Amino acid sequence: MSSVSNSSSTKPRVAPDDVARDVDLCLDTVDSRDNSRLLHTLKRGSTLYPVYFGKFDPEDTARLGVTVSGTQVRASGPQLAEFGPLLDEGTVRLAIDSTFPLVDAGRAHARAARGHIQGKIVLTVA
Repeated sequence: MSSVSNSSSTKPRVAPDDVARDVDLCLDTVDSRDNSRLLHTLKRGSTLYPVYFGKFDPEDTARLGVTVSGTQVRASGPQLAEFGPLLDEGTVRLAIDSTFPLVDAGRAHARAARGHIQGKIVLTVA
């Protein structure tokens, strides 16, 4: 089960679904094999937005009165043009977890499967 922790490594890890109750909205950013783990923490009429969309039983979500919704991001040329200078001047910094050559894409997938990623996994093309 996925868990969250605070900044102190000496404090025990606590699963969010063990402490959260009657939540109106949940943005689940944890890549989990059990995406439905947070459903019982939500109020009837609330919404769960998983970043890594998994399998949800429609009967469970209907019974609980919870909406599960995913969102797609669309590229915008004008927004990307504004973003470039922010990267160049260091106002925005990209977090890169690891870099692999394209021929090692399998290793990149293995890295993603291990979890606890701190940024993006990048495939480079020669």
